[in-house]
Formats: sequence, C-alpha cells, structure tokens
Amino acid sequence: MNKKLAEAMGLIGAILSSITFIPQVYKTWESKSAGDLSMGMMLIVFFSTIIWLIYGFSLKLKPVIICNAIIMILSALLIYFKLTFTH
Repeated sequence: MNKKLAEAMGLIGAILSSITFIPQVYKTWESKSAGDLSMGMMLIVFFSTIIWLIYGFSLKLKPVIICNAIIMILSALLIYFKLTFTH
C-alpha cells in the first residue's frame, strides 16, 4: 500500500472512530440524563485518548491526532454531562 493510500485509510478510520461517540453525546444532551453511562468507562476513554495524543504528536501521526482529539472532547462532554445531569 502506498503512503498516500495508507494516509487516506487512516483519516477515514479516524473519522469513523470519532463519530461513534456523537450519538451518545447527542442523546445524553437531549435527554439531560446520564444515569446509565459508566463514569469508569468514560474516564478510561478520556485518559487513553491523552496517551494516544502524546503518541500521535510524538510520531506526527495525523489520523491518530485527529481521532483522539475528537474522542477526547466528546468523552469530556460525557463526563461533564454525567456530573451535571443528576436524575
């Protein structure tokens, strides 16, 4: 696989991985309820994305940086919702 194709595949994978959190963020925001969300899981996701970002920046891996920056923001939103929406 040539480098440009590999980069394109990485970017597509990053986008698809990143958007997996959007429906959950939207549903939680819309319902104002985060009771069923696991804080443990969200914290693991949040901190793992920080590790992935360090890795991505150190090796200048654009797909890794993009994907994990988006997931970190979305998981931070879910953590905020979990702390804010107490039903």
